[in-house]
Amino acid sequence: MATDSGKGRVIRVYIVEDHAILREALNNLLALAGDITVIGMAACAEDALVELANTDPDVLLVDIKLAAMDGVELIRQLRTQGRLPPALILTTFEDDAMLLDGLRAGAKGYLLKDVSLERLLAAIHEVASGGTYINPAITERILRVAMTGAESAPVHLDPCSKLTDRERQILRLMANGYSNKEIALALGVSEGTVKNHVSNILSKLSVRDRTRAVLKGIQSGLL
Repeated sequence: MATDSGKGRVIRVYIVEDHAILREALNNLLALAGDITVIGMAACAEDALVELANTDPDVLLVDIKLAAMDGVELIRQLRTQGRLPPALILTTFEDDAMLLDGLRAGAKGYLLKDVSLERLLAAIHEVASGGTYINPAITERILRVAMTGAESAPVHLDPCSKLTDRERQILRLMANGYSNKEIALALGVSEGTVKNHVSNILSKLSVRDRTRAVLKGIQSGLL
């Protein structure tokens, strides 16, 4: 892992974006952060697959719509090969269905392409540390797609009914993009307590990460 002159961790980012102007804009934005470095960029998924075979980024920023192979398929292939770094999807409001596919494929979060520097850095730090990043601006839209497009399934007990009132409260804060630290501050409890609640939520909903927990919350009508 790279370090910043011994002062701390430097997060290594790889960008996959087919629009040259946006690709350079992201590169320039990230250059403003002292603890993030862009170690490579690609204009297509095919080039990214080749370069990522010999590159080990901490975070992958990938456009959901690419020329030949799209961002979802890139994420899927990297995951199949066992070398998918924490991935953030770059999307627009028109990409709802593809975005859901990307999350299912293994992405850890998503950002609108006109993201502010503050949100961009927050998202990168969150997924680099093992978390997920959900942009509140499009959470409701994408999860509505999940509900509308879901296939019929046998009637069963809503898993969200297992959640306590506190766990439901925390799930709602998770859906709004709050980190464990921010949730702890909002509720006046310790971060360790929040982590325990989040762990219980994931277990009760039978999901492995926060993104999928929020998906289930919306699908059940809780959020």
